[in-house]
Amino acid sequence: MASRAGTVALPQDLVDITALLDAYFDVTPDLGDPAQRVAFGTSGHRGSSLKASFNEPHILAITQAIVEYRGRQGITGPLFIGRDTHALSEPAQNSALEVLAANGVTVLVDARHGYTPTPALSHAILKYNREAAPGTPQADGIVVTPSHNPPGDGGFKYNPPHGGPADTDATGWIADRANQLLENGLRGVKRMPLNDALAADTTGKFDFLSSYVDDLPSVLNLDAIRNAGVRIGADPMGGASVDYWGEIGERHQLNLTVVNPTVDPQWAFMTLDWDEKIRMDCSSPSAMASLIKRMAAGADGTAAYDVATGNDADADRHGIVTPDGGLMNPNHYLAVAIDYLYRNRSGWNPESVVGKTLVSSSIIDRVAGGLGRKLVEVPVGFKWFVPGLLSGEGAFGGEESAGASFNKLDGSVWTTDKDGILLALLASEITAVTGESPSQLYKGLTDQFGAPVYARIDAAATREQKSKLGKLSAADVTATSLAGEEITAKLTEAPGNGASIGGLKVVTENAWFAARPSGTEDVYKIYAESFKGADHLAQVQQEAKALVDGVIA
Repeated sequence: MASRAGTVALPQDLVDITALLDAYFDVTPDLGDPAQRVAFGTSGHRGSSLKASFNEPHILAITQAIVEYRGRQGITGPLFIGRDTHALSEPAQNSALEVLAANGVTVLVDARHGYTPTPALSHAILKYNREAAPGTPQADGIVVTPSHNPPGDGGFKYNPPHGGPADTDATGWIADRANQLLENGLRGVKRMPLNDALAADTTGKFDFLSSYVDDLPSVLNLDAIRNAGVRIGADPMGGASVDYWGEIGERHQLNLTVVNPTVDPQWAFMTLDWDEKIRMDCSSPSAMASLIKRMAAGADGTAAYDVATGNDADADRHGIVTPDGGLMNPNHYLAVAIDYLYRNRSGWNPESVVGKTLVSSSIIDRVAGGLGRKLVEVPVGFKWFVPGLLSGEGAFGGEESAGASFNKLDGSVWTTDKDGILLALLASEITAVTGESPSQLYKGLTDQFGAPVYARIDAAATREQKSKLGKLSAADVTATSLAGEEITAKLTEAPGNGASIGGLKVVTENAWFAARPSGTEDVYKIYAESFKGADHLAQVQQEAKALVDGVIA
């Protein structure tokens, strides 16, 4: 933990917005450097104009590639496009509009000239495709966001007609074609001036906010929240949910306060994350320090709110702060949400499964077992939850990184991308219906199933070692025990769908670890958990590192 973690940013911590925007237009990427080529991770292409990894040529090429991908897939309906509050998001959206309009693509932009949370765009795609007459061309979308990344970063995501993150087949094709266009000096990219693009007959408007906010009663018990008078403090953290929270409170008559409505592309109001960087990570105690402090009990012994919540810049992640528990660990809240939802959603498919990523806490496994529900464990990446959410067979999907979504009250799909606003509001519904905070309910779950200790650490690895880790087979691991317990499973494929996890997971009766290579740094990540306490977890971590180092050496 860096010494200034959790303290308000200083002037030297702030990105130079003028230099950032100038670099977006002026810098040409060096395609001989892998870091400056287009590469889609689990959440689209990300980078910074100051590092020549997110510049206008990238966006022009990616957008043209998306246009061509749509053509290959027969996607001819409107394309919804939205952006978050990062400084690079607006110029990138404008660049995309220039290409989309020149290619004759029907594009729908925000009618309020505002910001669009990722879940609002997913909701819009699904609603359009569901309500369209049979045979009507399907819609898709683009979200311009690097999620919780620092202010100097930009991001660009494609969501096909299913409304969720594009799969690796789609992103792989788009990235390859975009790099080809870059190598050809952008020959093949169609483009028109921005003013012409905005005035084009194919460019229209869509009210993302009303579409999303007005539909919330179909997925949440807002009557219970209102009737119980739950006091909600919602912190948009300078992100795209800033106008949504005020409208949610007003339209649904909730006792809701927007804690900080400030939008600042430098995020000068933020407290620094663990590494002294500005990062809008609503699962980080350091980044959430201001909201945690607001929830401290006052002179009368009570907190300002019954529930306080935070969202990252595109509102696909949630942070839950309670008066008795402070900022909840995302895994803990997921366990509570799952237990509550599957007990209180009578309209859901009674056979619907519980979806989680393989690096999420095993208390979720135990909760699912207690509910009599099948658990489906998938690799990291929300795209794996899309089929289940669409069909209702997997009514809930959640990731350890504070991202989740779930289905409507009647069991139909709400979003197929992570929805931080939804999960934040669910905390208030849980409080209203049960009379207890989510952190109090988590204590009850640990009394029943045990209290896990969970952590993630990074370990140094070369590019070659990371590649080897990503290609491991279970047979490569010869160890038979871990931290004094017999190994019961060695996984390189997710048990829920057989997909490669791009790493290794080792399981015992009371512990597990998973190791995955980082996509951006020369490290691999070790996720580990133990139901036998912190000392046992430390032993698991130590032996996990030795085991992995041994097989990738």
